[in-house]
Amino acid sequence: MTPRTPETRRTPAAPLPLDLDKLFAARLHAARVRPYLATALFALHTVESRRVPTMAVDRHWRCYASPAFVAATPVEELAGVWVHEISHLLRDHHGRGDRVARERGLTGPGERLRMNIAADCEINDDVFGEGLARPEGAVTPRSLGLPEGELMEDYLRQFRLGPHTQDLAWLDCGSGADGLEREWDLGPEGAHGLSAQQRDAVRFRVAQGITGRPGDAPQGWQRWAQEAFHPPQAWRELLGAAVRSAASGPGTGQDYTYGRPSRRAAGVPGAVLPSLRRRPPRVTVIIDTSGSVSDAELGSALLEVAAISRTVGGRRDLVSVLSCDAAAGVAHPLCRAEGIALIGGGGTDLRSGFARALRARPRPDVVVVLTDGQTPWPAARPACRTVVGLFPRRHSHGSWSEDDPGYVPDAPPAWARTVEIGSS
Repeated sequence: MTPRTPETRRTPAAPLPLDLDKLFAARLHAARVRPYLATALFALHTVESRRVPTMAVDRHWRCYASPAFVAATPVEELAGVWVHEISHLLRDHHGRGDRVARERGLTGPGERLRMNIAADCEINDDVFGEGLARPEGAVTPRSLGLPEGELMEDYLRQFRLGPHTQDLAWLDCGSGADGLEREWDLGPEGAHGLSAQQRDAVRFRVAQGITGRPGDAPQGWQRWAQEAFHPPQAWRELLGAAVRSAASGPGTGQDYTYGRPSRRAAGVPGAVLPSLRRRPPRVTVIIDTSGSVSDAELGSALLEVAAISRTVGGRRDLVSVLSCDAAAGVAHPLCRAEGIALIGGGGTDLRSGFARALRARPRPDVVVVLTDGQTPWPAARPACRTVVGLFPRRHSHGSWSEDDPGYVPDAPPAWARTVEIGSS
């Protein structure tokens, strides 16, 4: 074997170390320009990793950083990456990704990449600017020809992987962005992860910072904070469970399809029989806008509309909202709950709201009524499941007249699932 001369010998290059000073300077810059995110930014524990393409997060609030990426990226752009990654965790993209995967039967790395892209679109439409540089290659709704201001679940329905997304195959923000664990994840037993209680505490502190100074945060963050700032309460869980129960009842959200023949077809030679297919249920929400319902309760009702849309899998196109006092208003398809005009202020007769909802085509599978209960009810059971959310009232015995604040209205009928809800 011929010995190598000094000219032919090659010394292996030493691995590039992670420049923590640069990375932490970028985090400090991010906290300065987005102070309401500082609690979350400094809650992340940094992990050096040469297996991630850029930076990524796991569901336990660890941030994995590539030394080569940090070395090649300006501090101003790294600050944008910090904010982007923490946004995945604050908005619970990992939990939402798991839920949407179960509900829509999405499996495999291709679908998780689609979730990552959709989650990035939700974040990147309004997170940059005003002192925060957009990182190179950041995907936006506009770059995919999609509307701005929507959620991950909405974007998932609007695009598929193809030639227009082939340049995004490298994208990987980690399990914190889509819920799928990576081989580099340290897992729940690894060091420096946050517990579920600690993660909730960080989200609550960030929401406090945003609602305390609402003019400083983009509209998307303000909307997130309004939902996150309302802690889970028993009545909200009960209302959500009642809607889910009604939506999953026998005959609800079912239709026949020839796309998958029935297994009973084997017993009828020569005939093709359809099978039953469960589709997401259609929900109509009737909101009582009579004069006896306060503005605060109407605001709470809009929060419940947003929660109901998540209960049925985020399909906003299957949720419509109807305002009703003595007469039913226009049924609005759900886009953003805060954009719905709640018109009313007179007396109360929700029977007109039921009639309007049941005339819709296609007909709703579930009707949800949010009311103070001071209304006559339909005499006959509607041809769909009904959930009633009651705003609390203290009643004394009196006459049946809404002009008398002491009257006792009829209780909701037995065919409705009734939940008493509290004021927010």
